[in-house]
Amino acid sequence: MATGTERAGRSATVPAPLLMLGSVASIQAGQACGKGMFAIAGTAGVVVLRLGFAAAVLLALRCPPLPRGSAGLAVALGAAMAGMHLIYPAMQRLPVGVASAFQFLDPLTLALATARRPADLLWAALAGAGVFLMDVPGGAHVSASGAVLAVASGACMAAYLVLNKRAGARPGSTLTWGVVIAAGLVLPLAPAAGGALLSPGVLAAGLGLAVLSAAVPWSLDQAALRRLPERTVAVMVSLEPAAGAVAGLVLLGEHLAWTQWLAIGCVCAASAGAALHPGPGRAITN
Repeated sequence: MATGTERAGRSATVPAPLLMLGSVASIQAGQACGKGMFAIAGTAGVVVLRLGFAAAVLLALRCPPLPRGSAGLAVALGAAMAGMHLIYPAMQRLPVGVASAFQFLDPLTLALATARRPADLLWAALAGAGVFLMDVPGGAHVSASGAVLAVASGACMAAYLVLNKRAGARPGSTLTWGVVIAAGLVLPLAPAAGGALLSPGVLAAGLGLAVLSAAVPWSLDQAALRRLPERTVAVMVSLEPAAGAVAGLVLLGEHLAWTQWLAIGCVCAASAGAALHPGPGRAITN
């Protein structure tokens, strides 16, 4: 069996940008696979399985003590992570790429909140153009409730980014306990899935979903973040809406209107631009 040092050595031979791209692709492919499970486990069931197995995997790999004085932060982090899963009911109403683009608007707004230069107005205008093109008159219809759910998920993502930065500044693994708390918060949704969660096949698929969309991306992130500047990571994460659109097309056969592809491109460009030219203390990371 390979040791941690050997695994770290192997990851060091892979270019860090490829690790980050792998993380982005894994997250969005996982979300598309999760949407594909709606028919057998329901939206609530998919959320419970993803967070439940993600928490179990993290605790199995490492069960660190909660740092003293971090209980409140862990609870807040868990609540934000649970709220981020509103992206799943959003995807029930929207294509994966469109939902991901709406979700990214809140972290982008957070990054632009301290705009200081005229260039920041360009990124804001690009994001606004993306929103308009999502549901341009005469184009593909966008579910209003789906957009609201995706934006609400994005608001929780923005909160998660702020809280996770605070958690990272403390010793211990507050993030692990945040995932455990998030899993506990969504557990009451389990009855909505009926008996599906008792099926061995569904449980196996849920474990695979947690590994693909949580364990693998987090591992790749950790390996990449040690070798890449935060700004570079932020730019690469900005590709997530486009990766989501491709994952939806390949895995689910979701065909978007050309205006929606253009809208996703606008949001990605705005996110990348804000990341490349950050103001004091702001950046978009995931």
